[in-house]
Amino acid sequence: MSKIFEYYEQVGGAFGPSGREDDVRETIGAMAGDFCDDMWTDAMGNLICRKKGTADRFTRKKILLAAHMDSIGVVVTSIDEHGFLRFAPVGGLFKGDLINIQVRFANGVRGVISYEEKTPFEKLTLQNLFLDIGAKDRAAAKELVQVGDFAVFDAPRFEQGGVLCGPYLDNRIGCVILLRTMELLPETVENDLYFAFTVQEEVGLRGAGPAAFAVEPDFAFAVDVTDTGDLPEHKYPMDCHMGAGPAIKIMDSSSICAPAMVEALETAAANLNLPVQHEILQFGGTDPAMLQRARAGAPAGAVSVPTRYIHSPSEMCAVDDVENAARLLAETIVNVLREETPDA
Repeated sequence: MSKIFEYYEQVGGAFGPSGREDDVRETIGAMAGDFCDDMWTDAMGNLICRKKGTADRFTRKKILLAAHMDSIGVVVTSIDEHGFLRFAPVGGLFKGDLINIQVRFANGVRGVISYEEKTPFEKLTLQNLFLDIGAKDRAAAKELVQVGDFAVFDAPRFEQGGVLCGPYLDNRIGCVILLRTMELLPETVENDLYFAFTVQEEVGLRGAGPAAFAVEPDFAFAVDVTDTGDLPEHKYPMDCHMGAGPAIKIMDSSSICAPAMVEALETAAANLNLPVQHEILQFGGTDPAMLQRARAGAPAGAVSVPTRYIHSPSEMCAVDDVENAARLLAETIVNVLREETPDA
C-alpha cells in the first residue's frame, strides 16, 4: 500500500459535501499540523496552512497552492408518506452514476438511490430518482434524517496495480497532493508558502476567491482532477491519459492560465525529468479562475490529475501521477520561483 493511498483513505473517507466541510477540514488539519508553522480557518470555512519563508520580508514572495476539499452530494428536499426521500443535487450529478448506489449521511444513516421504474430509462431525470433508507413510513424516516440533511457516496476505496479507485478523488486527491507537497518541502524555504484547502468549489468555485483575497499571493496554483481522453469511444478528443504524468493546465472553460506559471511548471518538470501532459478542459471550470481574479489579480496556474469516471462513486487515477504532481509542485515553489520573478 502506497503512502498516497494511506493519505487518500483518511481524507477520502471524511464527510464533506459542499457547505458541510467540517469533518474533512478537521481531518486535513490534523494531518497538516506537522508540516506548517500555523493554520487557520476563515469565515467561509477554508483551511489555510502557512510555512513561513526565511528571506527578508521586503523581498520574499507569497505563493498560494489551493485544492478544494468539498465533494458533490445530495440534499434531502422532501419525505413522502411511505418514507422515501426526494433530493436535490449538490454539485454536478449524472443520473447514470446514481442508479442503485449507496449513500451515507453525516450521522451514519445509509441508503440507496433508485428510480421510478414506470419511467423509461432514457427519459429519467434527477426528479425521477428517490432515496430509500428502509423506513416504513414518513415518521420512521424522520427519526433518521430530516429535510436539509446532506448525503455523500458510500463506496469502497482501493489501490490495485498502481491505480487508485473510489469516491471523491475529485478533489480529495488534490488535498492529498498538497499534503504530500508540504511533506516534501525542505526544513526552510525562502518564500512564504500558503496551502489552502477550499470549500464549495463544486457549487460555483466559491471558496478559493476569499482565500486568495486574504493571502494576496504573488503567484498561485490550483490542484484538481481533470478528464481523460483515453476511454473507448470517448465523446470528445482530449490529450490526457491516466498514468502518463500530471497535467499542466493551459485553459478550461473558466480560466486561461498565466504563461509564466505554465513555463515555471514545465521548467520544474524538466529539472526533475518528470513526464507531464498539457490539459485543455473544454467543459467545466476549476479554482484558478478565482485565484487569478482576487484583489488586483495574480498569475495563476494549475496542476491536474488525469482521472476517469469523475463525479461517479468509482473515480480512478494513477498513483504515480499523484506522487509526481506533488514533486512537480515542490520543485516549482522551492526552486523555480526562488531566484527570479516570472513575467506573467
